[in-house]
Amino acid sequence: MENTLPENFHPAVRRWFSSTFGTATPVQTAAWKVLSERQHALISAPTGEGKTLAAFLAIIDDLVRRAARGENIRSARILYISPLKALSNDIEKNLREPLAGIQNELRREGIEIDEIHAMVRTGDSSASERAKLVRLKPQIVVTTPESLYLLLTSASGRALLSTIETVIIDEIHALVSDRRGAHLSLSLQRLENLRRDTDGEAEKNATMIPYRKLQRVGISATVKPLDVVARYLAGDEPVAIAGDTKIRPFDIQIVTPSEGLSAVMSGETWDEIYRRLADEIRHRRTTLIFVNNRRLSERLARHLSELIGAENVASHHGSLSHAQRYRSEQLLKEGKLRVMVATSSLELGLDIGSIDLVIQISSPRSIHAFIQRAGRSEHHRHGTSRALLIPLSRDDLLECVALVRALRQGKLEQVNLCAPALDVLAQQIVAEVALRDYSVSELFNLFGSAPVYRGLEEKTFRDLLQMLNDGYSLRFGRRARYVFYDKTDDHLHARPGARLIAALNGGAIPENFEYEVVDEREQVFVGTVHEDFAIESMAGDVFQLGNRMWQITSVRGNRVSVFAAPGKNPTIPFWIVDVPGRSDALSSAVQDLHESFLANADLTAFERELVAETQLQTAGIHELTEYLRAARENLGTLPTRHTVVLERFFDEVKNCHIVLHSPFGTQINRAWGLALRKRFCRKFNFELQAAANDSAIILSLSHTHSFILDEVFTYLSPRTVRDVLIQALLDAPMFEIRWRWNASRALAILRRSSRGKTPAQWQKSAAQDLVALLFPDQIACAENLTGPREIPDHPLVRQTLDDCLHEAMDVDGLLRVLSGIESGEINTITVDSAQPSQLSHEIINARPYAFLDDAPLEDRRTR
Repeated sequence: MENTLPENFHPAVRRWFSSTFGTATPVQTAAWKVLSERQHALISAPTGEGKTLAAFLAIIDDLVRRAARGENIRSARILYISPLKALSNDIEKNLREPLAGIQNELRREGIEIDEIHAMVRTGDSSASERAKLVRLKPQIVVTTPESLYLLLTSASGRALLSTIETVIIDEIHALVSDRRGAHLSLSLQRLENLRRDTDGEAEKNATMIPYRKLQRVGISATVKPLDVVARYLAGDEPVAIAGDTKIRPFDIQIVTPSEGLSAVMSGETWDEIYRRLADEIRHRRTTLIFVNNRRLSERLARHLSELIGAENVASHHGSLSHAQRYRSEQLLKEGKLRVMVATSSLELGLDIGSIDLVIQISSPRSIHAFIQRAGRSEHHRHGTSRALLIPLSRDDLLECVALVRALRQGKLEQVNLCAPALDVLAQQIVAEVALRDYSVSELFNLFGSAPVYRGLEEKTFRDLLQMLNDGYSLRFGRRARYVFYDKTDDHLHARPGARLIAALNGGAIPENFEYEVVDEREQVFVGTVHEDFAIESMAGDVFQLGNRMWQITSVRGNRVSVFAAPGKNPTIPFWIVDVPGRSDALSSAVQDLHESFLANADLTAFERELVAETQLQTAGIHELTEYLRAARENLGTLPTRHTVVLERFFDEVKNCHIVLHSPFGTQINRAWGLALRKRFCRKFNFELQAAANDSAIILSLSHTHSFILDEVFTYLSPRTVRDVLIQALLDAPMFEIRWRWNASRALAILRRSSRGKTPAQWQKSAAQDLVALLFPDQIACAENLTGPREIPDHPLVRQTLDDCLHEAMDVDGLLRVLSGIESGEINTITVDSAQPSQLSHEIINARPYAFLDDAPLEDRRTR
């Protein structure tokens, strides 16, 4: 029968499922068929379709049937990997009910089998919990990518994992495109190799399980193309796809303030938003508010506490301790909180109970992120995603309307396979060789078989081995020599201490220097604040963290000691992090909206069509239409994928500002802005100020510079812009930051040692020493440099440049734009304005994360 369990499922499993759920969802039915045949599978469906149970139940049923036949199942068989530690805890709890229910059904039949257990191993697990996991060897091990790496790098962890038969990767779409995904891909190859290594032992020992290739199962939200996710999961091996890319039904509205939006929100407008939010919250049982940064999470929680009571409000973000986040999650789930103000920390599928409404403050910068966030409301089958979008500026309104329009049209973002990062490969090489010797060819075949690293060249691999063999001669002796590379025999073995260093410094998440906040009275870890905030604070200061007030008693080392100070007026901490740019799909949606406006001469008809397409209220659409109309009057057109506009104006002191209206997103605009800044610098011998956001680039010069505006489009050529951009980025903060991240991940500098965490300043000094050794031109005195800096051929330098060009920026996208301008496919329009146009206002008021030079906020010429 359709939408029921397969006939070959054990009767106890069938009875438990029928009594609990009745019928299966289509994605569950499809998944169980292929999983029962031990195929690799990718399970994709909207929120609430039961994807996780679809992945687990067929595999649990296999264990039950084997145990009922008398087979020994007292070892770890299923490895569940989640990108979030909290999600791992959720799964472990949610597995208790089906495991206990199936066990009860078996007892009713008089069948006794070994109990099937699930246990968690994450960074939040205590030492006793980790020891218990290794001792008990539960059939289901729940972990994160980082903890899997640690298990694979210890003898006890490898013994535990040596019997794993199935790997389930939840929220796999969150890993496919980033560095953590590359790191996990290598860990899975190490796990496969570990199982293969035990095959020979199994032939000699009848109690051991013979090797069979790992079954790989991915659980994904609605993304496309699914074949990219499938390739990440299992490489060239066939993957059965259960599910589709359909989107849940949704009910979305946009709320704008009564006074209208501008480039900067006034205090009065914020007060109106706070009151509107409080009113929405009062009319619902539970509300989840998403914001785009941690500072706004704390600020919003503070103001809502004043309106509806602090006991009804909590904040949730990555700088809060696990205990604080878990407490808030449970209170929300139990209905004891009215509202949670969260960052992306709650974006994935945590079990936080029934949410009546999701509110998104400002554009989430991504269509997929909004689908994930809105999907937290009515999180069940047949549920409707109910969300309010609250834009904070006119450009934000444009982006929000474009997002809803794209959703209504069924457009989704494309996921791309992550790049084969050399820094995490170096780390994994050290971790694997520390456990046993390898030949070069054997290790190359091992890691080169990972789906992400299929195109790895042997020369690049040997360069990494040479780097790990040679180490670095720094001020205090030679460091980072972890592997002995015998070129004569092509043999590799680890040097003393390599395994400990690999274990202490593993993972792919970059180090953002933060100070620990500790409640000195309770000796409880509260969370973290950015090092700059901690350094600027002093004893007696009061700040808010987790919507609670804390007074500082001391700041020592990397620790801020505090005690609870309820009732006092706090400051809000800040965290300096990379702000994600607008996704390509959302940028395309903005361009589509501009083109639709330009193609429609009747503004009333345009508004009617847009209301029909988006199902949004007329007031917000009318405000957007007026904004676009004023912008077109100022510039004569709007920027689109086929048109860019260069605008020049002068301020009150006659400084010259040029704004390039380019709707291609932050990554392309950052690259374009940096390259233009370098060309202007060379042409006028003047270090001008520049900034870039998703929609524009601004260059600010003095009144002494004169040039024909049309000439600016000839300053950069698609044939030479890459070299210009490389020289430009070497002067930008992005290179220094990414250099330190890569050096840390490659174990060239250590984040931790046996003595504890390495202080931030020590890590920064070590990174600078490493630059001086490997890339002396990068920190050389400018007076001694003649011509471009010479780029050394070193794996870490190559990787850092690649990250700057393709992660922080999009050099390939810039090449396409410049080629389009050169061929005439993209039109260029220049405008001299007496006053800056409407579209220029936001880039003029850009926040520090948009700056392409190091001039402080108070010294900006745009101010």
